[in-house]
Amino acid sequence: MKNIFLIILSLFLVTSCEKEIDLDLEDQSGSIVIEGNVTDQAGPYYVKITKSVAFTQANQYPAIENAQVILSDNTGQTETLLYVGNGRYRTSSFVGQSGRTYTLKIQTEGKEYTSTSTMPEAVSFDDLEQDSFMVGGETSYTLLPVFTDPPALGNRYLFSYTVNNKPKQYFSEFSDNVNNGMPNQRPLILPNDDGEDPDDVKVVVGDTIHVEMQCIDDKVYTFYSALLQLSGGGPGGGVTPANPPSNISNGALGYFSAHTVSKKSIVIQ
Repeated sequence: MKNIFLIILSLFLVTSCEKEIDLDLEDQSGSIVIEGNVTDQAGPYYVKITKSVAFTQANQYPAIENAQVILSDNTGQTETLLYVGNGRYRTSSFVGQSGRTYTLKIQTEGKEYTSTSTMPEAVSFDDLEQDSFMVGGETSYTLLPVFTDPPALGNRYLFSYTVNNKPKQYFSEFSDNVNNGMPNQRPLILPNDDGEDPDDVKVVVGDTIHVEMQCIDDKVYTFYSALLQLSGGGPGGGVTPANPPSNISNGALGYFSAHTVSKKSIVIQ
C-alpha cells in the first residue's frame, strides 16, 4: 500500500490531465477536422474527416464525403482509403509496424493536407496495480500501469480507459521527462463522478476498468497534452476555448497518430 500522502499529492498533480475529451473546437465554423490513426495491430485503420462548427452549437460535425485519402509509409507501402460513411475512410490491406514513418495525404475541396507520424517501438505493458484512498469519507481508486520506460529519453505515452461498457473514455498523457529509464510511478486516477450525465461514472468495487496504453510520437503527445489542458476551460467544461496544435498542414484541425497499442483490464476489488 502506497503512502497515502503521496497518493493524494499525485491526485492533485495529475487529475487536471485526466479528463474525458472530445474534439470540441473553438469557433472556427467550416474548418476541416481530421482524426487519423495507424497502429501496430491488425487493420483496418480509419481516417475521419469532418468540418468544425461553432462551440455554441451541438457537436454534430458535417461529414466530408468526397475526399481523396492516401496513406503511405517510408518502405513504399501505399493505399487509397475507401469511404465508408459518416466522414470515415478505411484501409483494406495496409499494415502498421513500429519504427516506420507514415504519411497521410488528403485532397478535398481544392486543398491538400498532409501529416507524418513515426510509430515508436512498443514498450511492454506488464500489469495494472490497484490502490485506493479516502477523500471526504468516500473511497476513490487508482490504477498504476506497470511498465518500465526505456533508457533513451523522449518516450511518450497516452492512456485511455473506460469503465464497464460505458462509452465515455478518459485520457491521460505521460512523458519520461521525470522518470526516464525507470519503472512507472504515475497512477491513473479513476473517475469518482456520478453527476447528471448518464455516462458519468463513480468507480466502485466490482467495476471492470479497460485500459489501453499507446506509445505515441512527440507531436501527438503535444496535441493531447494541450487538448487535455484546454478541455476543462470552456463553457460548461469540455469545450476548448482554443485549438490544440495540430500535426496536420494547411490549417487543418485534429491529429494523425501512428502508435502502438497494448490493452489490459482489471476488476476493482
